[in-house]
Amino acid sequence: MASTIPDPLPGSHSSSGAVRPAPERAGAIEAHGIDRIPDAERHGRPRDLFAVWAAANVNYLSLVVGGALVLMGLDLGQAIAVIVAGNLFWLLTGLLAISGPASGTPSEVITRAMYGVLGNRVNNAIGGWLVSVCYFALNLAAASTAAFALAERAGITANTGVRIAVVLGIAVLTLAISVYGHALIVRLYLPITLVLAAVFALVAVAVLRHADLSYRPDEPLTGTGLWAALIAGTTLIASGPLSYTTSADFSRYLPRTASRTAIAGWTALGGFLPGVVVCSLGALAATAVDMTDPQDALQGILPGWFAPVFLLALVLGTIAVNALTAYSAGLALQAVGLRIRRSVSVLFDGAVAVALTLYGLFVSNLLDTVGNALQLIVVLIGPLMAVYATDIALRRGRYDGIALCDETAHSPYRYTAGVNPAGALALCAGVGAAALCVDTLYTGPVAGLLGGLDLSLPVGMAVSATLYAVTMRNSPTVRAARALAPTA
Repeated sequence: MASTIPDPLPGSHSSSGAVRPAPERAGAIEAHGIDRIPDAERHGRPRDLFAVWAAANVNYLSLVVGGALVLMGLDLGQAIAVIVAGNLFWLLTGLLAISGPASGTPSEVITRAMYGVLGNRVNNAIGGWLVSVCYFALNLAAASTAAFALAERAGITANTGVRIAVVLGIAVLTLAISVYGHALIVRLYLPITLVLAAVFALVAVAVLRHADLSYRPDEPLTGTGLWAALIAGTTLIASGPLSYTTSADFSRYLPRTASRTAIAGWTALGGFLPGVVVCSLGALAATAVDMTDPQDALQGILPGWFAPVFLLALVLGTIAVNALTAYSAGLALQAVGLRIRRSVSVLFDGAVAVALTLYGLFVSNLLDTVGNALQLIVVLIGPLMAVYATDIALRRGRYDGIALCDETAHSPYRYTAGVNPAGALALCAGVGAAALCVDTLYTGPVAGLLGGLDLSLPVGMAVSATLYAVTMRNSPTVRAARALAPTA
């Protein structure tokens, strides 16, 4: 499966006669989509990944999730322990990132190795595009709510027209970053990280002044109830890093000689550090104020002059995370099989997300419905992450990007009628096992037998990883990958 075809130089013609895009610039729209990045266009350092992931995780939702742990009945020490445990799943996000430089392709293409050329289209349609657009809509609604409050503070009545304008304005800013793409994201996210870190440092000072460091609920949880809350809380925190099975999208421009350890480490640290800090601030705040309405509650303990700054930071943080989401959603739409430019696919994704947001805010409770559905998303994203991570382990992190981009009948990733039975079986079995263990919108039979313990995350991941490892260990594509020259 290894290829000896050299990469054309930037600006030269490929074997098909197409002109290769010039190296990316922050001020130009990214030319690459799901195609392979040639070695001559690789650049950057692994530590650049830290800011990309940190900017996306210094945000309002992390505060909300941290506060929710205390509202679930955990004491402060238990909540902090759950926050640390859940954020350790960023190590898996970091592991997935090493596949980007190895292949030069985004995650949406690399997963052809797991599900087959055609099977991967279904994976990208559901596990990539649909989930990303729903998250985009929910985050956009959260940012818009903060912006509505900011408009009211400025004396502007947040009527329907103003609200529509706010939603569209935030969406335009978000999509502009996504359309310009990778180079702009890398350039912008360090200053965004620094700005958000400064704002949340001031929030931390205010929170620590009011927090009860010895907080314990009036009726502490014990026995099965405690274990159920601990597991549910860990799953809630872990759903963040597990949702980023697309980390190779942002590492694929790095040289193939870049250190694997550094790629995985900076990616994981960029998510883990702000995740722990900001979620912990939410838990600390919940010991002093009612975090069922975090925005108003936090403004009650912040200095009056600082409240507008805080609201602006909430909007900025959401733009940062949604720009990554829209970027990957655009790649997923291409990988589904639509032959459109990445920039066009991003705009289409944004239009769908804006429509969902407006419909949910002004017509029905659609966003509540989507939000409830996303509580169950760990049933899918846990097994997806497990299959991807296991594939990296089996192939020793080695991928042939040229072969991955081959969708013809001669592709080594056609498997059986375009579908890899091992990947499809492992994913479906993991999702099925996880669904039996759920205790959120419904109580699965396993959860019922265990008194409400929701083991969907560990069970789903364990089943998928084990089944995939057993069925793929002697696959010809795995053996061919191991024969490739090792990367750094």
